[in-house]
Amino acid sequence: VQLQASGGGLVQTGGSLRLSCTLSGRTGYNYAMGWFRQAPGREREFVVTLSSRGSRNYADSVKGRFTISKDNAKNTLYLQMNSLKPEETAVYYCAAKGGWFSENKDDWYYWGQGTQVTVSS
Repeated sequence: VQLQASGGGLVQTGGSLRLSCTLSGRTGYNYAMGWFRQAPGREREFVVTLSSRGSRNYADSVKGRFTISKDNAKNTLYLQMNSLKPEETAVYYCAAKGGWFSENKDDWYYWGQGTQVTVSS
């Protein structure tokens, strides 16, 4: 399984971005998928996950502002990010795993290469 993330960029505080993550390879399996982020000098942290059954689990810090969705026909996962804050500047990674979703990054075993999101103040 390969994941390719895109859509990052530079945005002002309060702005929006939509990230995409295309899954290729063994796509016939219903994976749980998610987004994590890693700021410089910090651990990679959970942002949101989407179970294979469609259940969504958001980090408290992004609830109401971020939305995860998936287009199964295109094998693409999206993350719509609104009202972005400077402290959300990070490399955003998409991830996939079998089984149920998890907030623990160590439980995920397929990772995209990451896309940089920079929020200017």
